[in-house]
Formats: sequence, C-alpha cells, structure tokens
Amino acid sequence: MPDDPSTDSTRLLALDVFRGITMASMVIVNNPGDWGNVYAPLLHAEWNGLTPTDLIFPFFLFIVGISITLSHRSLGPWAPIFQRAAIIFALGLLLAGYPRFDVTRWRILGVLQRIALCYLATAIIYKLTASDGPRLVVRQAAIVSAIVAVLLLGYWAAMTLVPVPGGTAGDLTPDGNLAAYIDRTLMLGHMWKPTWDPEGVLSTFPAIATTLLGVLTGLWISVSTKKPERGVAALLAAGLVVSFVGMFWNYVFPINKNLWTSSYVLATAGRAAILLSALIWFIDVRGSRWWTKPFVILGTNAITLFVLSGLFVKTLILIKVPRGDASVSLARFLYEALYVPFAAPRNASLAYALTHLVLLFFVLAWMYRRRIFLRV
Repeated sequence: MPDDPSTDSTRLLALDVFRGITMASMVIVNNPGDWGNVYAPLLHAEWNGLTPTDLIFPFFLFIVGISITLSHRSLGPWAPIFQRAAIIFALGLLLAGYPRFDVTRWRILGVLQRIALCYLATAIIYKLTASDGPRLVVRQAAIVSAIVAVLLLGYWAAMTLVPVPGGTAGDLTPDGNLAAYIDRTLMLGHMWKPTWDPEGVLSTFPAIATTLLGVLTGLWISVSTKKPERGVAALLAAGLVVSFVGMFWNYVFPINKNLWTSSYVLATAGRAAILLSALIWFIDVRGSRWWTKPFVILGTNAITLFVLSGLFVKTLILIKVPRGDASVSLARFLYEALYVPFAAPRNASLAYALTHLVLLFFVLAWMYRRRIFLRV
C-alpha cells in the first residue's frame, strides 16, 4: 500500500539510515558471486560465535521494535496490525516457494515469517501496555522489561534444563537441542535444513525479546527529545551494559544465531543501541546529513528490497545458459564472464554482490523519487 514516510512527524532520520545500512549489508552478504570465496566478516559464524554478518537480522528486528513505538498505526485499530503481519508472512512463503512451489518441501518458517511473528507479538504487547504520560511510559517500560526477562530466562531454562526424548538436557548441538527437536516434530520436511531450522518455532520467542528491546529503545527516545544529548549518552551506556551482559552470559549459554540464544539477544541488541546512538548523535543532533540519502532510500522500502533481492537472485539461478555440452545458471554465467577474469576470487565475489546492491538501489531510487513507499 502506498505510504509516504516523509509525512510522519515522528520519523527519526537516523533510524531510516540505520535500517538502510542494515538492508545494504543484507544484500551484500546474501548474494556473493561464489560462496567458496567470501571474506570472513561476510559469513555467519558456523555455529557458536558472532561475526558482523550475525548482527544483520537482530538489528532489523530491533529496528522493527523502535518503529512500532514511533508509528501512529501501533495505537490504531487491531485489523491493520494483523493484516500487516499476514502480508509479511505471506511474502515469506512466496519467497520460500518460488519458483517451483513444491508443497511437499515448502519451507514454513523463514526470515520474513519471523519478522511477521515478531512484529505481531510485539505490536500486541505494545498496544496492550501503551498509555500516555511520562510516569505511565515508565510503567509500560517496566512491563516490557519484565516480559523480555521472562522470555530470555525461560528460553535459557528450556534449552539447558529440558531433556530431548532420547537425548540429554543442555545439548546445544545442531541436531540435539530442544528447538531442533520441536521443529522436527512440527515441520519435518519443511525446514531450511533436514533436521533443524534457524528460524524455527521455539527460537522465535527470544527473537520477540530482541524486538521488544527495540520497543524499550523507542520509548526512551520518545521521552528524551527535550535533552537529546543526554538521551544519546544514556542509550550508548545502556548499549554497552547490555552488550557486556550478553558477552558474559556467553560463558554459560553460548552466543549462537541459529539458536537465537539469550546471550545472542543481549550481545546484538547492545551493539544495535551503540550504533543507533552514534547515528542519532551525528545525524539528528549534530545535523550531519549530507551522506544519508542513499541509506534513506534503501531504508524506507526495506521489505520491498528484501523481496526483490530474493526474487532477483532466484530468477538468475533459474534461467539456464548453454555452455558446451551442458548449461549453467545465468548467475554463474554472468559471474564467470564479467567478474572472475578481472579480479582476485574474493574481490570478484564481492564485486558481484555490490553490483546486485547497486541494481536494486536504482529500482528503489526510482520508487523514492515518485514517492512510492510500499509498507505492507
């Protein structure tokens, strides 16, 4: 549905830039020319651990939480909230099924589906706890904080104390953990991996906590507008503390994106708060805006960018080009013809991903100039 973000008086430019940086990073890491030649920071941690790439998804959910607090729609009728979540979930199913739409192997959950579920749960919590006045905002923040604590501690307890049938409690291996067991029970044959899914059912609950931490950040931003310098300083301090707690928790509950562990929630949300505080300081407080436009263009049509990127890369793989006695995908053909001969393997792979981003940027820039904003 068309919507012009510039008409929203509560819109925070730094947040659009943050979203744009996150989306640009997503496009680059998802579309290398050759997965065998990728710079290490552009890869996810194999299992436990944290790389820059592991920050992208939680950063986006964190931004979703902030956006809920800044949007007038969040306190409006219930129907648009459920409609928006349903559309985002349906777009995720579309991307998962495209191009063959094989119902016997169709992945049920995924990135967009998780965004939809986290948005829905968070919007409901925000709407049910929302009230006017500084004191009531403090009350709302206390309730949201309590829910975050319950989600993170409850998930930690479930993953470390509840034994999997035929296994042992506290097994956090890919196949032996409780989340994977639940996903196999509910979605066998419809997951990203045969035996587990990084966007599975149980791990969606701590992902909701990530989004709620964004709500807490949004609430703080809303009450600190009269003294933005102090607000930014407090946000930075909070980010450092939360990130430290996450790194400390890592010793007993390892940071793991695939499991979306509680330590991962805090470590990534803390870093998101740190980056956002820096962006608010430079952009909204100091007024350094000359460099922001490209990221605003990417950030104001984020879901559109995600869907177009997914459809584009799958289509390039789907189209076959003759080569000798066989054929290769159009993606492979273009990569080997236009990039491999002119750069070292990792640079060629990165250049291919950057080209992908540039092409999509032109599409979104065209939409931006015509004030077309598809916020589902």
